[in-house]
Formats: sequence, structure tokens, C-alpha cells
Amino acid sequence: MKAVHLIADQVRTCEAAGVEILCCPEGVLGGLADYASRPTDIAIDVQGGELEAVVAPFASETVTTIVGFTEIGSNGRLFNTAAVVHKGAVSGLYRKLYPAINRSVYHPGTDTPVFNLGGFTFGIVICRDSMYDDLVRIMAKRGATALFVPTNNGLPPGKGGAELVGHARNTDIMRAKENSVSIIRADVAGRADGLVSYGSSGIVDRNGIVLQTAKQLEPGLVVADVMEPTRLRVAGIMSPWRAAHLAR
Repeated sequence: MKAVHLIADQVRTCEAAGVEILCCPEGVLGGLADYASRPTDIAIDVQGGELEAVVAPFASETVTTIVGFTEIGSNGRLFNTAAVVHKGAVSGLYRKLYPAINRSVYHPGTDTPVFNLGGFTFGIVICRDSMYDDLVRIMAKRGATALFVPTNNGLPPGKGGAELVGHARNTDIMRAKENSVSIIRADVAGRADGLVSYGSSGIVDRNGIVLQTAKQLEPGLVVADVMEPTRLRVAGIMSPWRAAHLAR
């Protein structure tokens, strides 16, 4: 519940700041199943209504939240999923298409949906999926003018250095320019259980201009206005691992 309380606090901050969409990191609810000793223990059954019960504490009339978690399907398969939570209800899901470079307990998703919120159309790609330009191109062709990127760059120090921040930022700038979409990335930040993430949270507009970035290794919230085509205020959480239960 620490992660839920963390998100709820940030939602209240977003309400006061006029933020309309808040993006949270990959696996912010329960952590990443690849790090869990019993992956099914942290999995959430969306169809059974479990997710809506979990997210109820940060339901908002004005702030839509994109939240990452481990989903268990009807056939027992696990998916690395991001949900769009609008006024306390789950209005859409995106399942990560490329779960890991080598192997993962997650099964790959198969769909590239876009979501509509009051005339604003956007897409979601999770972490590594942002490296695949075809995914972004498909969503842009379907009308998406912004892309939200829940991310978890927690890695051993030899693999998870500060250079990942620059790599993620360059990827976001490239995708923004190629497809004329704004990019909002939300990453974890800090050190825990032998892993480190410097945190790549940031907001890039459709012209590839970096509007906001978070401080490295520190939790926080980045907020910016993007034009989609009218002004829309968006935010990304840079989440501390301990509070969000992200390190296992």
C-alpha cells in the first residue's frame, strides 16, 4: 500500500496544479515480477475487479493516472501492463510487447491501442518498447498526439549507469521528432538491493524540445504543458523504490 499512498499524494498535488494526466513508472504497483521470488503473489486480476479496488484511493475527478503493474490473465499468464485509470475506473490497458532482452516471466502483449480522453488521443509504450519506432508510428497514425512511457531502469551498477538517462532522453527526442508526438516518461529513481536507477523521467514536446527533466537519483514530479492541439498539463512521477516496492 506504500505505492498506493505515494501515488495518491501525487494525484492530490496534480489536482492542485491543474495536471490532467499523471504517468507512473513501470511496475509501480507491487514491483516487477522478474525480481519477485513468487511472481504470482504480486499479480493483479483485472477482469476480477482487483485493480479497481487497488486504485480506489487515488481516484480523481480531474486527474487521469497511468499506472504500471503485473497482470495475471485468465489463463495464468503474466503481463507487464499499464492501466489508464479515469475517475476510479480502468478505461484501458497496454501490455508490454517486448518484456526483456533475454527472458522474462512476462508474456508479450499483442496490441498497440490508443486511448481517447475528452478528444485527446494518446498511446502508451512501456520502457524498452520505446526503442521500437514502428510501435510509435502505428499509434501516431491512429491519431495519438502524445506518448506516455512508464519505465523501470533499475539495473546492477555496471549496467545501470547515468548514461541510461541520456540514452532514454535521446530516444524520446527522436520519437517525438519522427512522429510529431509529445513524450512523457516516468522512471524509478535511487538505489536499492544492489540495483540503481539514475531516473530518466522527463517531458519532450512534439518538436523534440525537452520541457522538463527530473533530478538524478531523487524522487519527484515533473510537470509541463503540451499542446495537443490545445494546452494539456501532464506529469510524470520519478518514484523512490522503497516507497513503491520496486526492488525485490
